[in-house]
Amino acid sequence: MDVDFIFKIAAIGIIVAVLNQLLVRSGREDQAMMTNLAGLIVVLMMIIQQIDTLFKTIKSLFGL
Repeated sequence: MDVDFIFKIAAIGIIVAVLNQLLVRSGREDQAMMTNLAGLIVVLMMIIQQIDTLFKTIKSLFGL
């Protein structure tokens, strides 16, 4: 896992946090919640891809 991957997750977190604050202050709490969920889903999909790569590497390492 590269440091770039961690920076991507951090950037998504910062963007979601800023959007959340903007939407909450403008009175759009429902859209802020949807933005939070979308950010969470994007990060989880990125992590799932990395876990898939890990499992494939372990599988090829042990010859399974």
